Amino acid sequence: MLGLLCVDVDGTLVGTDNAVRPDVWAALAGARGRGVRIALCSGRPAFGTALEYARRLDPQGWHVFQNGASVVEVHGGRSLSEALPEGAEAALLARARETGRLLEVYTDTDYGVTLPGELARRHSALLGLPYRPREPEVLEGARVRAQWVVPHTEAATVQAEPHPGLELHPAGSPAMTDVLFISVTRAGVSKGSAVTRVAAEYGVPLSRVMMVGDGHNDVTAMRVVGHPVAMGNADAEARAAARHHVGHVDAGGLAQAVELALTL
Repeated sequence: MLGLLCVDVDGTLVGTDNAVRPDVWAALAGARGRGVRIALCSGRPAFGTALEYARRLDPQGWHVFQNGASVVEVHGGRSLSEALPEGAEAALLARARETGRLLEVYTDTDYGVTLPGELARRHSALLGLPYRPREPEVLEGARVRAQWVVPHTEAATVQAEPHPGLELHPAGSPAMTDVLFISVTRAGVSKGSAVTRVAAEYGVPLSRVMMVGDGHNDVTAMRVVGHPVAMGNADAEARAAARHHVGHVDAGGLAQAVELALTL
């Protein structure tokens, strides 16, 4: 039996209906009852629906949000989060307003948007938050992540643009298939670096950790753990990084991964 199970959200825990299957919740609760630590490992922020998921998975535990930029102990409020480098936010905001693209800027507990409108509203609903758009400049606290939300036709252009000192983490959501979410963190920050820190907090060797995911932004974590698992709906990069493969998210693939974790 493994010591730590790390679970992506969109396309892994949550399916195309933006909900979690009851059998998946049951499987995760069973593993937790047998002593497996379970950590959310998401690109989503540490509030809204993702925080609710984390508390249900392990209310006393460490969880990874914002593609590794936010590493939070949800019960005690301790944080291992890493801020964007100095000057990064101003440069990103200037580019967003020059190009007319939607950029979101996040702290551990809040976020702002550069372009209020239908796309920002839809993403707010996906996150499980009321739609209350605010300018990023009014946020309080360290900025840990920014995120481009763009149509797929603009994604390659955004990723080709220079982002000095920063790391890009493109990801999709089965509930918003028309856009790509391109997270921007400090260079060196990723799900892989965050999972490494969580495993160290628990004293679990990485060889006894499983990461279950479906997308590009999961690959850094899949590469550092002993048991990387790709969902049946995973993209080619995640499939190539996996040691194990399970079913589609809408068919309960995550429950299969949990069962596997209890036998290894």
